[in-house]
Amino acid sequence: MPMILNEEQNQLKDMAKSFCTDKAPIDQLRRLRDEDNADGFDRETWSAMTELGFAGAPFPEEHGGIGFGYKGLGVITEETGRTLSASPLFASVWLGGTAVNIGGSVDQKTEILPKVVAGELLLALALEESHRHDPYGIATSASASGDGYTISGSKKFVLDGHVADQLIVVARTAGSPGEREGLTLFLVEREAEGVSVTRTRMVDSRNAANIDFNNVAVTSEARIGDEGKGADILDPTLDIGRIGIAAEMLGSTQECFERTVQYLKDREQFGVPIGSFQALKHRAANMFCEVELSKSVVLEALTALDEERDASEIAKLASLTKAKVGETFHTVSREGIQMHGGIGMTDEFDIGFFIKRAAVTEQTLGDVNFHRNRYGDLEGY
Repeated sequence: MPMILNEEQNQLKDMAKSFCTDKAPIDQLRRLRDEDNADGFDRETWSAMTELGFAGAPFPEEHGGIGFGYKGLGVITEETGRTLSASPLFASVWLGGTAVNIGGSVDQKTEILPKVVAGELLLALALEESHRHDPYGIATSASASGDGYTISGSKKFVLDGHVADQLIVVARTAGSPGEREGLTLFLVEREAEGVSVTRTRMVDSRNAANIDFNNVAVTSEARIGDEGKGADILDPTLDIGRIGIAAEMLGSTQECFERTVQYLKDREQFGVPIGSFQALKHRAANMFCEVELSKSVVLEALTALDEERDASEIAKLASLTKAKVGETFHTVSREGIQMHGGIGMTDEFDIGFFIKRAAVTEQTLGDVNFHRNRYGDLEGY
């Protein structure tokens, strides 16, 4: 498969760009923040996104999807990143829907995926238990009880956790925290008895929650995949999610860079545009090169997903992509603030929203250091 977008994917990208610009601009995120919206996203906008098929891009037609693959979903997500659109796309589709699509039973896929595609069901992956990304550091337990399980423990930084209808909980049925074996995934209703959800306020004005599970009873039908083999589902789900969040970060990075370059052209000092100053030219040129490299790694990673390449290659690409785009977004968002000068620190200008989003997405599913170390491990260093 060529590492370029085909005609259909370009059309999808253009449609997503038009939609996000008109229906989900940064002003919408600002309004959601200022109004302290209870959901953290606009449900009418999400409904419109699902009607356009955005949530169904990666899933097969037999489960309500449109079969555009992850490259199709990637170009959509990139455009949502440009406008910092707040929606359940990442939590429900990239993570939750992917986990069900990879490891779910036929009944689970038939029941859940069409509802996710239609926007009737929101999912959230309840994974993290500390302040840093540690996918195997799971202490939350799931003990056999009758014909089901009893789940106890707590989760942090659950994206869309307070609005999700169902949670995909990563729990330990055997072994000790840090071990890959012994993890099991469960579908848990957010409003089930024993589930306590606390919404958190993040710097980027997006959704997350801390969730406690106190002897939460689930049936065996709630289990996704085989007992103790949850890592076989979790690993590819997280790699796909890492590539997905990198696609969003790429869109945000490009928008931040373009806004900054435009400001360099518009802002005058000593009677000339500040973009004519050699020092700022050099810094802008460096950013341009890093953005172009980031475009390439994201496109290669999305292509690898649709080509269903070997899991080890996808894992390497996922870490390479997350590290590279995370580093670029970090640089470009901070340079954007610097080049806007003091006014860039004010809430009046939108440029500040990008540095806040960068701070959160850098940590989501592993920061630069995590993925540099992981890439080295995967390469055998």
